[in-house]
Amino acid sequence: MRFLKDLRGSKELLVNLTMREVKGKYSRTALGQLWSLANPLAAMAIYTVVFAFIIRIQPDPGDPSGLDIFALWLLCMLLPWTFFTNVVNGSMGALVGNENLIKKVHFPRGALIVATVASWMFTWAIEMAVLTIVLLIVGANPLPFLPLIVIAMIVFAVFATGVGLAFSIANVYFRDTQHFVTILFQMWFYLTPIVYPVRLVAEQSDRLGALFGDVTIMTIYQLNPLVQFAELFRNFLYDNRLPDLSTTLVCLAWAIGAFVIGATLFSRHEKGLAEAL
Repeated sequence: MRFLKDLRGSKELLVNLTMREVKGKYSRTALGQLWSLANPLAAMAIYTVVFAFIIRIQPDPGDPSGLDIFALWLLCMLLPWTFFTNVVNGSMGALVGNENLIKKVHFPRGALIVATVASWMFTWAIEMAVLTIVLLIVGANPLPFLPLIVIAMIVFAVFATGVGLAFSIANVYFRDTQHFVTILFQMWFYLTPIVYPVRLVAEQSDRLGALFGDVTIMTIYQLNPLVQFAELFRNFLYDNRLPDLSTTLVCLAWAIGAFVIGATLFSRHEKGLAEAL
């Protein structure tokens, strides 16, 4: 694939761009990188109060971990979701925000997107490390699955990169894309089992029955790729067990498919970026 070939020849540029993103993200702030924990912790506190104490949503205890803490159950997917939205939003701004650089210097434009992903991956790794420590303190044991968790994070990052590449190109040619994505993420959040368990959707699906033929609400719901990724991360972190093979394969297929489509679209329109900007 030409996209990957161009990046292999620009390793030094990619490292420099990534370091620029990491250092510039929280420059001139008192807390620095600690701000990366502030947003998910604030969101966790709000969602825990609303959904655990007011609406009283109760997910099943971790199996076999036995863990029964809503806030930690929430964080196991809230952190990947935050990473995903940061990558897509950052990717949309990467090309537009570097307009002068793109017009003056010839380099693989995809490096801007990958650097954005890498910088948010660094932040996400810190957040996941803190979550792992907290899980250990409360009695869970995700350590045996740590290598698989890292692999799952890489697979999810590949998926996010593919989506980010596609939306970055769309935002260059159609500036309304960034506003559309804001609305999309609002809907996507509640269509993903972040603040509620999949079990609730399955119960409603069974109650309503088939919509047409053999298609149910659950059939449509599972077309959301983040449903499978949520199960993957919660199995490793919260349940402390291996996910079903089908879940793993579906996540891998979504990651490869999203990346191939995103990279193909990006490569096809890369040459015209300077003129489009």
